[in-house]
Amino acid sequence: MSDPQNPNPYESNDPADQTERHALPQAPGESGRYTPSPESRPDWAERATWPSQSHQPTQERWYEPATPAPAASVTPERPRRASGTGTVLGAALLAAALASGGTVIALSATGAFEQPLLPASSPVGATVSARQPVTIDESSAIIDVAAKAGPAVVKITTSGSATTEFGTIPETGVGSGVLYNPNGWILTNRHVVEGGNSLSVELKDGRVFTGNVYGIDTLTDLAIVKIDGADLPTANLGDSDALEVGQLVIAIGSPLGTYSNTVTSGIVSAKGRSIAAEGSTVPLNNLIQTDAAINPGNSGGPLLDAGGSVVGINTAIARDSTGIGFSIPINIAKPIMDQAVAGEQLARPYLGVRYEPVTVQLAKKNDLPVEHGALLRPGTAADGSQRPAVEPNGPGDAGGLQDGDIILSVDGQAIDEEHPLDATLSQHAPGRAVTVEVQRGNQVVTLEITLGTRPADL
Repeated sequence: MSDPQNPNPYESNDPADQTERHALPQAPGESGRYTPSPESRPDWAERATWPSQSHQPTQERWYEPATPAPAASVTPERPRRASGTGTVLGAALLAAALASGGTVIALSATGAFEQPLLPASSPVGATVSARQPVTIDESSAIIDVAAKAGPAVVKITTSGSATTEFGTIPETGVGSGVLYNPNGWILTNRHVVEGGNSLSVELKDGRVFTGNVYGIDTLTDLAIVKIDGADLPTANLGDSDALEVGQLVIAIGSPLGTYSNTVTSGIVSAKGRSIAAEGSTVPLNNLIQTDAAINPGNSGGPLLDAGGSVVGINTAIARDSTGIGFSIPINIAKPIMDQAVAGEQLARPYLGVRYEPVTVQLAKKNDLPVEHGALLRPGTAADGSQRPAVEPNGPGDAGGLQDGDIILSVDGQAIDEEHPLDATLSQHAPGRAVTVEVQRGNQVVTLEITLGTRPADL
């Protein structure tokens, strides 16, 4: 459980925050490009306020129109006048002959004439030559994903009460979730359902169910909700470890608690992000960063790949930002999803150590013998107290781990930037014995450690 070194001003999606972005119009210009000037803000925008509600999934934030990019400078060529028609015609014919001959020679040399062509009836996805460009229809992919996964995305409304100096007042919150099992199992965010006395789950087709919180994840901002149903629409689960930066992703949810089944798209901006969520002393690690539009109310909704498979659960946005959202990788969620369907209590493995991910910079600064792994060192607990690197009488202590050890691998899986220690451990069940390879000074030590169960108060 690594400690955040630099707390970041991040917040969860469900606080009261609303965002509206105004797109600038575009039209073709004489040079093929058009750069509009910023539109002035109408008077009503300055006066706009949102009505007071018992629940506000968002606060209003307005953004000025983006500064237009400078137009490309194009200087047209000035036409030259020919001295006579015969001269021009002769020069043109000679140039054409030379050019065509040169083109044929060039194409022959590259072997372009030998490349096979696909018939017009070739199926989508047919193998083509490496020299032949392949075009992906992004718009069609998004439409297909929305149609495929949209029915499995639900709107979750929570009802509760809060005690204030004016007495007890009712509270209502709205978030999203995704059905992953046809018998009514839903994956959502912990902060969407925590504190609510009752849950209402609405499907895309208009059906409304009463929901019950089956369990809360002790490791991440995840929760499992159960509704009584059968043959319900479900979403396929993908492989978040296979995601690549720059890959197309689609988010579906109920932004602002009003616009159900809203579809937005973007890319994977980064992987392995860590943030300090507002109101929480425990950081969220190993997150997917995306620029797909995520707003309050999207919390708990799915992040999907171009094939329509869930690769993440949207959980937070960066405060005062545009296009910086975060999702929990679906591979981290899969173990508790399986536990719920099997009727088991949600539990996470526990090693009982505090560590810092080893990077090239950390290795150079501390003169470490390796440039990857998890360096065990003392840290700060959730209550603010200083704790040792290896918790006394914990699973790691019983297995022989020591302060200053560098965990290199767990059951053969190397611990590195793509596979941090907590994410790797989350794939194992509590009570399982794992082989841990450790760098201790200049020696590599192999230990057998039986994982414990992560306490709920961590």
